[in-house]
Amino acid sequence: MTGNEEASSTTATSAPVGGSKDGAANYETILKIPVTVQVVLGTTSMPVASLMKLGRGAVIALDQRVGEPVNVVVNGRIVARGEVVVVDEASSRFGVSLTEIVASSNADNAASAGPSTAAS
Repeated sequence: MTGNEEASSTTATSAPVGGSKDGAANYETILKIPVTVQVVLGTTSMPVASLMKLGRGAVIALDQRVGEPVNVVVNGRIVARGEVVVVDEASSRFGVSLTEIVASSNADNAASAGPSTAAS
């Protein structure tokens, strides 16, 4: 069998994408799956002894600086970056205005690198 014959036999046996009622139902089901979205303001590292000394009013310094973009993480993967914005002053709610969508290869690399550490 030549390379061309292999390609045509593979194409002949593959199922059509979309167009069926079952495919649409599956797509709708997938769209309803909940995911966890987190906005990471920053990270730090500290010994357990320092962690045990924390109390009400303690300030933990993070590796992010004021004004730097925050990471938007979905199910453990960085998918975007953005700026913290006030959504509703009356209820003291804030949100994130997306400034960058992270490509999947960049998100995988950033997530596998783990959190960076900052000196306390």
